Amino acid sequence: MTGIRTAQDDLIVDVYRELRHLAEIYLRRERPDHTLQPTALVHEAYLRLVGQNQVSWRSRDQVIGVAASMMRRVLVDYSRTRKRDKRGGGAVKLPLIEADGFIKADSVDLVLLDEALERLNHDYPRESRIVELRFFGGLSIADSARLLKVSDSTVERDWTFARAWLRRELSDR
Repeated sequence: MTGIRTAQDDLIVDVYRELRHLAEIYLRRERPDHTLQPTALVHEAYLRLVGQNQVSWRSRDQVIGVAASMMRRVLVDYSRTRKRDKRGGGAVKLPLIEADGFIKADSVDLVLLDEALERLNHDYPRESRIVELRFFGGLSIADSARLLKVSDSTVERDWTFARAWLRRELSDR
């Protein structure tokens, strides 16, 4: 039992470290006066993750992918609350350089990106999930393919399509 407990503890520490790293990346993309800290973002995502009773965790990548989605939700909710509180003030900017430039501009409003991803999810759920896994979750093509149980080439094709779709959607705004 001790060996199993040690392996679980090591996995938890590893996943936490990865989520903390992702949170730091996300928050570097935010405005300079953002009040949410990486640890708080991870903890907020964790609280939402714990509520996922119906999920059967199969892999580290799945946990990180779902947690990345939760962190995205926390940031979007935070942004919406801030906009509501300021009556439309200051859009939160999210640089998309790491995502091969969904749009020509260097940054995009996080709420607009979330709304675009919701529209993408409506018509193309797998492609939307790939964006979450790749861009927000930081997973590779191979890791995304393994998690979604599709081929690497399917993920590459869907990733290319999703970036083009989002580029078009976000450039119209």
